[in-house]
Parts: sequence; structure tokens; C-alpha cells
Amino acid sequence: MRFDDQRYLNFYATYGTHEEKMMVSPYQINIPEQRLAAIRAKVEGYDWNLLADAGGWSAGVGIGDLKRLVAYWRDSYKWREVERRINQLPNFTTVIEGEHIHFVHVKGDGSKPPVLLLHGWPGSYLEFERLLAPLAADGHDVVVPSLPGFAFSNPITGVIGPCRSADLMHGLMTRLFGQTRYLVQGGDWGAHIASWMAYARPDAMLGFHINMVSIFAGDSVPTTSEEKDLFSRRDAILDWETGYNHEQETRPQTLGVAMADSPVGAAGWILEKFGKWSDLPTTADGGPDIWSKYSEEELLTNIMLYIATPAAVTAMWIYHGKRQEGADRFPAGTRIQAPMGVAAFPDPVFLPTPRSFAEKTYNIVHWTDMERGGHFAALEEPELMLADLRAFIAKVSGTQC
Repeated sequence: MRFDDQRYLNFYATYGTHEEKMMVSPYQINIPEQRLAAIRAKVEGYDWNLLADAGGWSAGVGIGDLKRLVAYWRDSYKWREVERRINQLPNFTTVIEGEHIHFVHVKGDGSKPPVLLLHGWPGSYLEFERLLAPLAADGHDVVVPSLPGFAFSNPITGVIGPCRSADLMHGLMTRLFGQTRYLVQGGDWGAHIASWMAYARPDAMLGFHINMVSIFAGDSVPTTSEEKDLFSRRDAILDWETGYNHEQETRPQTLGVAMADSPVGAAGWILEKFGKWSDLPTTADGGPDIWSKYSEEELLTNIMLYIATPAAVTAMWIYHGKRQEGADRFPAGTRIQAPMGVAAFPDPVFLPTPRSFAEKTYNIVHWTDMERGGHFAALEEPELMLADLRAFIAKVSGTQC
């Protein structure tokens, strides 16, 4: 997908003050060769003799799968080729309230409302790559930012949580489209941020569509047997699977020391989540068959967006920011009025919330129990995600996509 820089700059020139107009600039990804050489040296020098193996995926990332990924990294992966490809996307940067924000903007014909697509951790803006052209062909302008502190949305001024991120994402859409109402889709942190955008600025959006419902009014409690059973099963799974969350909430800087120093360590930290959170078949030893869904290049490109930039450290700050903001719950009695759509993918870790419980907080106008796909829904099942998002958009905008 190629784009004309001048056409986009002409488009941006219709909005904002002179200073704001000057803030929107085409962006060319170009990781310094010195950084790439440092990564190569670390990857080649990793001492596997020091890494004992507890057996498969029984106690964390599968060492055999990690070795396969690192062997490809060492012998076959070519970042510069990947860099040239992703530079064909219309990449831009701007400054919103003092924060440096990178985003992709694919322009439609303006016949449909703008769409904001929000990723989470440890994903990236590239999760949505296969949705860009179809949505633009439908008539939407499609905006996909790197969240603050992720990938090329660096440097940031400090810890930014999901509430602050919601303000920044609204600021981005306002800069690009003025007072035009927009739509939001998100998973993981993208779902959190979309929900906080709906809480803070319901009149700015036509609706929001998410594939992870996990923020509720503070006084919401499960009441039905289905709700109680789901939360009991989910709590048992999360007890095993969310140690990373507590560490990144409370001590991201300490963990960041290791992440910044060891590309293989960061790769193991991230690979585990793709293996455990995706909807995957299992291998003979009970581990996830990660290669049935992902290629080495796909996984490494996502990992490189963390370790070739400062994001291995700063992307974890959103967890700390959530704790500082108290952003894991809405105030008691909250009722989100913006129309909400849910694509309930069968996430193996963050089990889909029952609709009856979600309706205690949200104005749900669209709900689909998806047949397959896990936590990284837009990446795992882009066709299913696209079809459900289109159905939601048609419902809230009164048009057929």
C-alpha cells in the first residue's frame, strides 16, 4: 500500500492552528544501524547453556519454540526488508498535549465515519494491517496509532495510563477530523482505552466495538449462576496467567532493565503471551502449536517494535499508569451510554464476559459469540473481525458497509 505524502498533508492542512498543522508529519521508520548491530550481537551471543528447561510450556515459554524463533532471527530474519515494507504504509507522527504519537492513516473517500483501531500489549499497530484496505474501500478514514510508549510513539514524558491514553486518542481524532464523530475498535488495552473514551466523551463517538470486556462499574457484582461460574473459572485461570500483570503494574522499571538488555529475554516474555493467549491447537506434549497460526517473521517483527525502540520499557508503563489512575473500574453506578458492540472471541485466558454481566454497565447494541480466535483477534482472524466490525458499523451508523 503506497501513499502520496502531499495528498495527506493537504488533508491535514484543513484542521487546527498553524502550530498544530505543523505537528503532523509523514514518518519514515529507520532504526539506527548501531541498534540493529547491538541486537544481532546479543542474539548471537545468547548462552543457551545457562537456560535450564522445566519441560515444554509447563512453567512458561517453551524453550524449543523460543530456540526455533531465535534460530530464524539469527539466520534468516532481515529487518531492513521488513522496514521497507511497513514504510509503504502511510505512517505519520504528531504531538498531542506534549506526547509524541505515531499513527498510520489510510484515507477513504469520506463517505463513512472515521475509524480508530487500538491495539494492546504485547501487540502493535500491525495487528490491524489486513483491515486497513477493506475499511478504507468501504469509505472510512482508518487511523491506527501506536499507543503512548509503544513502538514509534516514543519518547513520552512519563507514565501514561489508560485514562490519559483515552484523552490522547480523542485528541488525535479531533486533530485529524475536527468535531466529526468517529468509531473505535480495540482489544486488550485498546478495549480499555475505548471504554474510557466512551465514559469520558460519549458524544464524540458513534459507538465502540471491543473484543475484551473487563472494565465495569465499581458496584457491579455477578448475580446469576452463569456469571458466578464464569468469574470463578476465569479467576482460576488468571491466577496462573497474570503474574506478568502484577510485575508490570508494580515494578515495570526493574523488569525494564532486563527487557532493555536482552533481546532474547524480551522475545521469550512476549512469545509466551502469543502462545498462551491465542486460540491454538495443542501439540503432543500439551503445549500450544504456535506455528500453526504465526510465522517466525510475523512474531519477530512484532518483537522488534519493542526492542528496536525504547518500547520494551515504556510500553509496560501503561500497567503502572492503570494502578496510579485506579482505571481498572468505573465509578459505582456508571452506565456507559455510547452504543457498544462486542465480538466475544474464545480467548483461552481472558474468558469472554457473559453478556448479562456486561449489560450492567454498558449499552450493548451488538454482540457476537465468535466461533474461533483468541486474544489477538484482528491478527488471528482478520476476516471474522472485519465482518463483525462492519456489521456493528452498519447498525450504529444506519448504513450498509
